[in-house]
Amino acid sequence: MSMVGAASAMAVLLVAMVAGNAQAQGDLSNPARIAGAVVGDSTKIIDLTYSFDASTIYWPTEGGFEHKFEKFGMQPGGYFYSSARFAAPEHGGTHMDAPLHFNRNGMSVDQVPMSYFVGPAVVIDFSAGSLNYPDATMTVEEIHAYERTHGEIPSGAIVVGRSGWGRFWPDKKHYLGSDKPGDVAHLHFPGFSPEAVKFLLTDRNVMALAIDTASLDPGNSKDFPVHRMWLGANRVGFENLANADKLPFSGATIFCIPMKIDKGTGAPARIFAVLP
Repeated sequence: MSMVGAASAMAVLLVAMVAGNAQAQGDLSNPARIAGAVVGDSTKIIDLTYSFDASTIYWPTEGGFEHKFEKFGMQPGGYFYSSARFAAPEHGGTHMDAPLHFNRNGMSVDQVPMSYFVGPAVVIDFSAGSLNYPDATMTVEEIHAYERTHGEIPSGAIVVGRSGWGRFWPDKKHYLGSDKPGDVAHLHFPGFSPEAVKFLLTDRNVMALAIDTASLDPGNSKDFPVHRMWLGANRVGFENLANADKLPFSGATIFCIPMKIDKGTGAPARIFAVLP
């Protein structure tokens, strides 16, 4: 398939996925705009997903990503063929947290409506605070400051917390705060504050949260109040976003597409954004 053909196929897919939400979300997710943006212009698409491989970062209590070729080579019929097997924990690399992760009665991955996965990208940068304090959190005031400049967060938005932490990937020691297996006592990285999440939950109609760190909660959290609050409200979160620094503050449409795992508490996700 040619590059233009591939882009056209992508455009058709985007139109189909977005059509149901376009009216509610306005021009930010207008199908015609998105289709026109991607056909023949790959620079309009930002890949926000880290590749899954041996260097993929997982929670210290988990194993890593495993991938092994089972077939790779020429076949008796004279053609090439390859296939492989992979295994991985649900929560690691670029992935989704389903409500079931911290909510006994919450939706599992396969139960989450597709409408939760697409929306206007609202990028709130709080990287200045993380320069001197690794456990910095996004504050309500930083949300207000964003809205004073870019307008109120639109209904159905996916709020991306940009901490700047992606600059450390895949250095586990710097990204997590510790590279020792099982060590959860010395984790340090930015996250959302409970106050900011409560505001987004009660005062704005936000569809999902996403962040460029290993967790919605900061690394020094011991009881995960953000996870408990957000997932407890049957919302979803996306963690370990790549290339968050390439996103504009507003105007892009973000697609967070998880692997559909039955009864999954989380799943690897392919996340990307389409620029205006």
